[in-house]
Amino acid sequence: MDEGMLKRLIRMVEESDIEELEVDRPFVGRVRIVRRRSREVPVALAPPVSVAVATPPPPAPPEAPAPSVAPATPARDPGLVAIVAPMVGTFYAAPAPGAKPYLSVGDTVSVGQVVCIVEAMKLMNEVQSEVSGRILEVKVENGQAVEYGQELFLVGPA
Repeated sequence: MDEGMLKRLIRMVEESDIEELEVDRPFVGRVRIVRRRSREVPVALAPPVSVAVATPPPPAPPEAPAPSVAPATPARDPGLVAIVAPMVGTFYAAPAPGAKPYLSVGDTVSVGQVVCIVEAMKLMNEVQSEVSGRILEVKVENGQAVEYGQELFLVGPA
């Protein structure tokens, strides 16, 4: 494995939350990189430091909402189902830039059909529908960051 590849792998580990990375490539070799979170410093090199730790005040008790406040999300027709993001990532409506979107409002979707792509850590993950019906609403924009469980599409009866 060349030095440039090793430097890129080390940088990837440093810039991410992973603690350990192992790469084994035939005819190239095997490398294992382990990040140590705490580094021990010899006592002779670092004089003792006193640190005052401030304790945050206890959180204020939650206020009771006024009874006249409307709910944050409107009630949904029980016949409607949402297709949700299976992971945190970036939503892409089409298989490639400039390509036709997988689904638009009014399209029919079936179980197992690819509905979008969610990119996570440079991996493109196809999201498949678990329901059949008609697309009533696309709830996110192309290129938008999405959270786990966030609604992507609203599906109604076909």
